[in-house]
Amino acid sequence: MASGYGDILRARYATRLLAGTLVGRLPNATAAIGIVLFVRAEGGSYSLAGALAAVYGVATAIGQPLLGRLVDLHGQPRVMLPAAVVSALGMAAFACTGPDTLGVAYAAMVVAGLFTPPLEGGLRALWSDVLHKEEQVHTAYAMDAVAQEVMFTVGPLLVTGLVSLWSASAALLVVNAIGVLGALSVVVSRPSRAWRSAPREAHWLGALRSPGLLALLGAFLFVGTALGAITVAGVSYADGHGGDGVYGWMMAGLGLGALVGGTVYGARQWSGAPERRLLVLVALLAVCYVPLVLTPGAAGMVALTALAGVFLAPALACAFIVVDRHAPRGTVTEAFSWLVTTFTVGTSVGTAAGGPVVERGGAAWGFAVPGFAGGAALLVLVCTARVFAPPQVGAVVAASSENDRNGAAEPGFSAGHRA
Repeated sequence: MASGYGDILRARYATRLLAGTLVGRLPNATAAIGIVLFVRAEGGSYSLAGALAAVYGVATAIGQPLLGRLVDLHGQPRVMLPAAVVSALGMAAFACTGPDTLGVAYAAMVVAGLFTPPLEGGLRALWSDVLHKEEQVHTAYAMDAVAQEVMFTVGPLLVTGLVSLWSASAALLVVNAIGVLGALSVVVSRPSRAWRSAPREAHWLGALRSPGLLALLGAFLFVGTALGAITVAGVSYADGHGGDGVYGWMMAGLGLGALVGGTVYGARQWSGAPERRLLVLVALLAVCYVPLVLTPGAAGMVALTALAGVFLAPALACAFIVVDRHAPRGTVTEAFSWLVTTFTVGTSVGTAAGGPVVERGGAAWGFAVPGFAGGAALLVLVCTARVFAPPQVGAVVAASSENDRNGAAEPGFSAGHRA
């Protein structure tokens, strides 16, 4: 296990790119928690907290593929660093003005979310340049998912710690300042400055013209919904079982479970089509969400949230491979950004729906939402099995300037220039 990950980390620039991306993504990864805690500290309701987090999430969802396409066209430094600065300024405006002035609060959420840099998709686009073996790239995807769970484990503890020691507004400011430094570390590196996307044909759908990619995105919309609902239901549960400290440990437990699951998953090379493997992983993920409705004592609840996270990182790592297999040529950053977007939209739907559900039925009903969402994700993959099937290697594809190695459909609306 250590040998496989060690080989990747010893590759030049790999550790720096991974660490910089994780630090740069910290504001986005902790945004829902930070927004909820800040609004609650200012006397706002669960519904307002969920609505603001949802606006941030939707804005992020819109911005990620747009910025990803700009990265494919113009490179990483010219897009990612300015975006990171503007996003941090938007969150700083929210922290300074508070949620009482609703117009300013919602506008700040739009700016902060819309300009969130697509660092996650950018890193996955860089792996094939930094690593030169396909099996190493696949292991890097798993390590990437595992490393994210370290962030999701440490991030909630960092935010709740800053809230306890300082204030909720200070937590937002500090986390976003750290995020800008992480983005800066990535974009000044040589691989980021040198990377260019493969040539692509102009197409209004971009990466979304791949049916297999659309099926994957539909499933992960509901996986994101499950996580968003857990975020809001967890706050309600913690209010009656020990406060913010318990909430921080629950969110850290979710990340820790995913970290353990992803580490074990990435320790071996898997045979067979990743599309079929992903179906099994999503089914296991859905099953592990169900026990959350039991809402036992604090220690038991932390254990259940850890169980709920065990198959999250393996499912994400497998999804990264599927994205790479189904994305049309020249759309790699955009395709990975669409996965982030869909996941974020799902999380926003979960947080927005979780607030009213918790207020009407309590934490137990809030924790029922992830079980239903996990079942819906599995249903999407089952119902789209035909288009989600593994791409046929060597299949005859009509000649075009796109020369799409994945054989993605070309439904028209194309031009002969790059897009």
